[in-house]
Amino acid sequence: MQQQWPRTLWIVRHGQSAGNVARDAAELAGLPVIDIEHRDIDTPLSELGKTQAVALGHWFGELPRERRPDVVLCSPYVRARETTRLLLEAAGIDGKSVRVRHDERLREKEFGVLDRLTIHGIRAKFPELSEQRSHVGKFYFRPPGGESWCDVILRLRSVMEMATREHGGQRVLVVAHQVIVNCMRYLVECMDEAQILAIDRLADVPNCGVTSYRYDPEQDALVPDLVNFIAPLRQAGAPVTAAKDVNVAAKP
Repeated sequence: MQQQWPRTLWIVRHGQSAGNVARDAAELAGLPVIDIEHRDIDTPLSELGKTQAVALGHWFGELPRERRPDVVLCSPYVRARETTRLLLEAAGIDGKSVRVRHDERLREKEFGVLDRLTIHGIRAKFPELSEQRSHVGKFYFRPPGGESWCDVILRLRSVMEMATREHGGQRVLVVAHQVIVNCMRYLVECMDEAQILAIDRLADVPNCGVTSYRYDPEQDALVPDLVNFIAPLRQAGAPVTAAKDVNVAAKP
């Protein structure tokens, strides 16, 4: 019977973005709104984010050719697209040897009315939503016009179904966002709400950190290989960052 799971699955968060930098500055200054000119989808990488993407690309380039990605599934957001481009260029992987697919299902979690607000801004402008979020928990809380983690997981289920249907036996690289990394871990590792939120509370996903899985024929499943792997950045002397994404509110 043909293998249905990808042979290897890497899940990578994009490099540090200009939005990550602006968010940190706004939180530090106690401002209610994140001062950034771009739409979230258009927010580019910072200079450090570019360095991180290149460093990770060198690591992929050092893998034997038979272990490099066959296909890349990428969020359509600029910071993820830039990460993918720089990573592949640094790895020496061209369009003839890898297929790049931009998939809107891998986009950042949508924050609705909370878009661009800091923790201080949410508490000041929408105190009732802050209270509701604390009561319901971030896994199920859906801000008006936005998404809950469950909503994100629902669209990611179809991504995983597509990956098994169209890329079974291939090596698949996913480049996306912090929430996508955690929600895909929830799906692949068959976690429950308590397990994934415990992981989320421990630390933010590092920019250009790698979480990967390999296919185990005995279990007929993907098994964890690397978790938030950042050695390529350290080896290249690229600073490691793990800032929350632009619109992520405080952890409960």
